[in-house]
Amino acid sequence: MKTSLAFIYRLPKVMGMAALLLVFSGFAPVPSTREMPEAPAKDQTIMLALLLDTSNSMDGLIDQAKSQLWKIVNELSAAKCTDGTRPQIRIALYEYGNDGLAAREGYIRQVNPLTDDLDVISEKLFALTTNGGSEFCGHVIQTSLHQLAWSESKADLKMIFIAGNEPFTQGGISYRVACALAKEKDVVVNTIFCGGFDEGIGTNWKSGADLTGGSYMSIEQNRKTVYIATPYDEQIEAMNTKLNGTYVYYGSTGAEKKRLQLAQDDNAGSYGKANTVERAVSKSSHAYRNAGWDLVDAAREDAKVITEAKEEELPKEMRGMNAQQRTAYVKQKSAERIKIQAAIQTLNQKRQAYITSHTAQESNDASLDEAMIKAVKQQAGSKSLTWK
Repeated sequence: MKTSLAFIYRLPKVMGMAALLLVFSGFAPVPSTREMPEAPAKDQTIMLALLLDTSNSMDGLIDQAKSQLWKIVNELSAAKCTDGTRPQIRIALYEYGNDGLAAREGYIRQVNPLTDDLDVISEKLFALTTNGGSEFCGHVIQTSLHQLAWSESKADLKMIFIAGNEPFTQGGISYRVACALAKEKDVVVNTIFCGGFDEGIGTNWKSGADLTGGSYMSIEQNRKTVYIATPYDEQIEAMNTKLNGTYVYYGSTGAEKKRLQLAQDDNAGSYGKANTVERAVSKSSHAYRNAGWDLVDAAREDAKVITEAKEEELPKEMRGMNAQQRTAYVKQKSAERIKIQAAIQTLNQKRQAYITSHTAQESNDASLDEAMIKAVKQQAGSKSLTWK
């Protein structure tokens, strides 16, 4: 068997002398570098674009989205990468099918681009209102694919969830063309029909999902979210108040961002104490990041921000502090936060066990959160993400 010197140099470095001897003797094939096991992906991201029909008949859908946001976030934040780390979470929001939107844009509006600022997503979601209109599914899918900063990494899980109740074929842009573009970008399109399962199939909602290997689901959009009260809710709620006290705003928008945080606590609470608890659990996870306005999160990325922050843009209690005092103060708040977040996570484990043991038999009518969580977990395996 003849093997050129140049060919030897091209052999993967992982081949030892024994493997080389086997190759030369003709008893073993030369392994292809494409067959070598890939290293675990690092810094993975879950990107999720939620496309909501905000026409007149969709009040129940929007209500579900508002009441279930933090439960969905909690499931996303529980995902694990192969190396044991947690993926970053980025969410985008669109509305479509609303007469209040521009006809020339296809009655479509980007409510918010992909972001890890979950308070902003909550704020924008709670601001949505419904109004009768034309629902162009292909158009809104294509728009989100063009406008959003989708990652090019094959390791990232990229998903669109589109929910509505009119035929998937409406509008001047074919859903088949839009879904072909999604597949090209490695974005999975999941479709959620608000109505009967068979009706959704007959109006091509399942066809849209099938084109990208996504999931087709149907939900009862007027189904009310049912919360199970637990003995741990009040403790978690009290911990959330303490957690808020560890946020130290800075920058020109810091004080406003701090007010936004509290406002989203109130929005979550408008659906009851159990939903307040879901948000508190989200705030105790890695998914809730606020380095853009909170010194504790920002200092974990770059400690210089503590000393470089303008005094007039800091909370009153920090004004007049020197660099050493600032650093000590932020370090103290960071330690408090870690302790509180760990306590919330521990209480939530007990809470989840209680909920599981007190949950009635599943209804045949799925809700938005159930449909989305099921689809995410089904598709996450292709990116080696797990919930173990």
